[in-house]
Amino acid sequence: MAKKFSLAAEPRDGAGKGASRRLRRAGKVPGILYGGGKAPTPVMLDNNEVMHNAAQEAFFSSILDVNVGGEALQAIVKDVQVHPARRAVVHIDLQRILANEKIRMTVPLHFLNEALARGVKEGGGVVQHLMTEVQISCLPKDLPEFLTLDIIELELNRNLHLSDIKLPEGVEIPDLAGGAEHDRPVVSIHVVKEEVEEPVAAAGAIAEGAAPAEGAAAPAEGAAAASGAAKPGAAPAKAAAAPAKGGKEKK
Repeated sequence: MAKKFSLAAEPRDGAGKGASRRLRRAGKVPGILYGGGKAPTPVMLDNNEVMHNAAQEAFFSSILDVNVGGEALQAIVKDVQVHPARRAVVHIDLQRILANEKIRMTVPLHFLNEALARGVKEGGGVVQHLMTEVQISCLPKDLPEFLTLDIIELELNRNLHLSDIKLPEGVEIPDLAGGAEHDRPVVSIHVVKEEVEEPVAAAGAIAEGAAPAEGAAAPAEGAAAASGAAKPGAAPAKAAAAPAKGGKEKK
């Protein structure tokens, strides 16, 4: 059974950012109510009531009972703007509906039997959701809270598309009217490959047989590998550099 949602709203006067800020400081949410063959009506609602309802997924895909200054009507949520830092709604858009007019809504898509899917159990793959919601068209009485897609038979490296979703009676997916090219994939199963990082060589280490870096001094011919001591019989090192110009030699 579909969950029922009710909202209490009041017409509001004033427009602009200043008026909206004053409403929010008073715990109210500025909003607009439009559609249904009537002029748009600026309204205000209680922030706590809106936040409580917005915490439930079905709120965004249900027919709402809205009381506007004593007038009862039905509407759907078209947009909700939430403050990024505070628990508050910045603005809400509501659309009036008529029983005999189709509406377009975006509803959640729920996936069934993910852990039991063939590509997971037999192929060791991971389910990847390419879409999590779907836009539909229907009369208000046929509006579903969500759509479901059973993926138990989905094999590894395969996709399921919009056309694989079983729709309730009276519900359509407008995208499918555009032909096969609009039949987008919504879920797939693939093996996730882990990237292995190459070990980093120790600082200053030179690979065996590699040439020294450009500009680096070549090791002295005949120098000992470990201690740097000259081998017996090796030629003495070159004379030290001449003293700086104008300096005195030691006698």
